[in-house]
Amino acid sequence: MTPASPHAPLAERLRPRSLDEVVGQQQVLGPGKPLRLAFESGQPHSCILWGPPGTGKTTIARLMAQAFDAQFISISAVLGGVKDIRDAVERAQAALDGLMHQRTIVFVDEVHRFNKSQQDAFLPHVESGLFTFVGATTENPSFEVNGALLSRATVYVLQPLTPEDLKEIVVRAQAQQALPAIENDAIERLVAYADGDARRLLNTLEQLAVTAAQARVERITDAWLVQVLGQQMRRYDKGGEQFYDTISALHKSVRGSDPDAALYWLVRMLDGGVDPRYLARRIVRMAWEDVGLADPRAMQITNEAAQTYERLGSPEGELALAQAVLYLAVAPKSNAGYVAYKRARALVEKDGTRPVPLHLRNAPTRLMKQLDYGKGYRYAHDEEDGFAAGESYLPEGMAPPGFYQPVARGLELKIGEKLRELRARNAAAGKAGPGQ
Repeated sequence: MTPASPHAPLAERLRPRSLDEVVGQQQVLGPGKPLRLAFESGQPHSCILWGPPGTGKTTIARLMAQAFDAQFISISAVLGGVKDIRDAVERAQAALDGLMHQRTIVFVDEVHRFNKSQQDAFLPHVESGLFTFVGATTENPSFEVNGALLSRATVYVLQPLTPEDLKEIVVRAQAQQALPAIENDAIERLVAYADGDARRLLNTLEQLAVTAAQARVERITDAWLVQVLGQQMRRYDKGGEQFYDTISALHKSVRGSDPDAALYWLVRMLDGGVDPRYLARRIVRMAWEDVGLADPRAMQITNEAAQTYERLGSPEGELALAQAVLYLAVAPKSNAGYVAYKRARALVEKDGTRPVPLHLRNAPTRLMKQLDYGKGYRYAHDEEDGFAAGESYLPEGMAPPGFYQPVARGLELKIGEKLRELRARNAAAGKAGPGQ
């Protein structure tokens, strides 16, 4: 691997030049682990590196090319297209036909950004062995990478770097960048800010080095760090108490129907650097847990807000999340569905496996019909008002558990009235009603 220019960014100058220099990812790179074994085999294979930003995906791909003495071609799926793929094919063929018969590794960063046809363009060349395909993605490849390409590649999952990993990088950076001494509190804040992302950490350290030199600072303290980096330091430690306290405040403000408080805590978290996608997931959860069937539109609105953020990104998409939070805060509340689900799970976990009553069983074969599968089942659509009064849908001998008890708010007020009517009809027919 060619040494980085002394004028290159710190992240590039500190890029590992061997597997042993890679910080973290021991679950795949440690002795006897799958990716290290792949390096040691001497035979490259197509793979997808899946993990958050700054976890070493590009570094591993470059080290793979170095280990196999292969030509390294990098394509950005954000900026590139079919022309870049064609160019890579031509270069790979030229390298293979040359005197050295050199292999090629084609690295596609953010591969999930390529559409289906662009991803399909790699398939014949991967199958023929013209080059080894290495994709990098921050998104779940099961959803974002074509099945055909995914089936030809091994997926390696990379994890965010641990605080210990990041502190080791700080030590290396101090030696490379000639940084002043950094107090422990300041290091802790830098590590929390980096949030598992080595690139973010190194870019911040490089910025600090320049500022410290200009200000003739000989020791970096926590107070100086906050003063210099300002808003950048208003980040949450995603594993820390402050983060969970704040998301708890947001959730409880929504549950308590206080739109101003809910909006305040949402903006606090956005301002602190929390991933809006995480907030979108939590907001959707709030709709199902705390509004439920009292206002089914809440689920639709929160899902659409999450989709809007995916389409627009920050900051435009954050408005959709804010509107969803406001809607949830003012919507009628019900946790009846949530409580019913927990009650059902608790019963199933402790109860035996009860057989399905014969009249509820499917009977697709003659033998099953001879065994009385489905016999006596009443098709509800053929009954008066689409309801088979007196029919039982629970296992035999099981008392009605009464999991779902609608609240007297929003749409559940009408749902409750409907259930009471159905129970009365069941009682008149001599059977227990639904939800009793």
